[in-house]
Amino acid sequence: MRLCYDGETREPIMATKTPETRAKPINLRIREDVRNLIDRAAKLRGKTRSDFMIDAAYRAAEDTLLDQALVKVDAASYRHYLAILDRPPSGEGFDRLMNAPKPWQK
Repeated sequence: MRLCYDGETREPIMATKTPETRAKPINLRIREDVRNLIDRAAKLRGKTRSDFMIDAAYRAAEDTLLDQALVKVDAASYRHYLAILDRPPSGEGFDRLMNAPKPWQK
């Protein structure tokens, strides 16, 4: 068994070892200062260097792929979406936000 991470919650889950799920090595050459920085951050998180790097790379890969998501809609839905975006902001929440004290004005 090895520890894997759920794609949605990023919670650890157990997986059986199969040829498809067996961990495979990745070799990296990095400067010493970068390795030291990673080690410090990993220690703060209570993780090994490898686990920290895997988690960071996994999140970066997910974010990159999610940024490339294509949503297809019919023409009427797209026009409706554009119309909503073109409306000026309004409502109680917007008014409250605009009247809230600004941290830089204190």
